[in-house]
Amino acid sequence: MPIDRRHVGILVFPEVEVLDFCGPFEVFCTTRLDEDRRREEPSPYEVLLVADQGGVVVATGGLKVVADHALDDCPPLDVLVVPGGWGTRREMSNDRLIAWIAGRGRRVTTLTSVCTGALLLGRAGLLDGRRATTHWKAVGLMRELFPAVSVLDDLHVVEDGEVITSAGISAGIDLALRVVSRHNGEAVARATARHMEYPFPEDNRRRT
Repeated sequence: MPIDRRHVGILVFPEVEVLDFCGPFEVFCTTRLDEDRRREEPSPYEVLLVADQGGVVVATGGLKVVADHALDDCPPLDVLVVPGGWGTRREMSNDRLIAWIAGRGRRVTTLTSVCTGALLLGRAGLLDGRRATTHWKAVGLMRELFPAVSVLDDLHVVEDGEVITSAGISAGIDLALRVVSRHNGEAVARATARHMEYPFPEDNRRRT
């Protein structure tokens, strides 16, 4: 039987933090519903990279990635991942991108951010009245910019309904595992982490 795959869009932009988007990308691509048929069956997720104008995007450190879609031709999504990085400071003033995030963020069934990607969700008005988190270095900035958001500094991943935010960089892996667990059960998420040789997060305390 064909798998009904969820469509995951991961936003990329100049100076996006590499692990912020590659960590979740790896989790979603590596997930299998039947671990014994890992080589025969695809992931239940189809993962797409989305950029403002499409084409090549230069991430932090000079890594070049090619987006699958521009904003204008991005297909419908079930999950949106908004990563962080130094580029978020500039993209917060990109009205076209913020409007796209606002529109898509309200239509997906699962909206997520990693690290300072939460600043973009905040700018899009998607976190007002919600609990959220970000990279520890940006907690103060986020509280200052978005007083309507309850910014937590003691949790690695914060879930508030369909919106899930995480702390910085490697925390995006934990966030993606949470999403996999929500959709497919904890056993599948644990098997995914084990395949990646990544320790499954047994608690949600912020790592210091």
